[in-house]
Amino acid sequence: MNMDFNFFMNDVVKQARQEIIASGYTELRTPEEVEETFAKQGTTLVMINSVCGCAGGIARPAAAHALHYDKRPDQVVTVFAGQDKEATEKARTYFTGFPPSSPSFALLKDGKLCTMIERHQIEGHDPMSVVLKLQDAFDQYCEEF
Repeated sequence: MNMDFNFFMNDVVKQARQEIIASGYTELRTPEEVEETFAKQGTTLVMINSVCGCAGGIARPAAAHALHYDKRPDQVVTVFAGQDKEATEKARTYFTGFPPSSPSFALLKDGKLCTMIERHQIEGHDPMSVVLKLQDAFDQYCEEF
């Protein structure tokens, strides 16, 4: 029984990874990848992915649709909470003042946190309201493409 559950969870994780990558996000799986990416100049949107229902039903769809906008971050990346633990922990060291939250979004500029959209702003909301929160942040901190 436990073996079946592990196979099921592996499928869920694989699908969650594929969805966000297909949306154009780059997966960061090690602390070194996080440091290298966050050290770059410009804006970086980080989607903290997870296997919960609000990630699949709200956060990942919002992450995909938010990018169809005139202003976008220079980089869009993702770390996977509960899966790539060290990378997620490293990313969270940049999110000062905010407790761990997944799913969530962080917008950084030149490696410094600009804003967070936490789980409580995602869970129980529709994807479009999260898209609008993301695009409001893009308006404030990102350049037009």
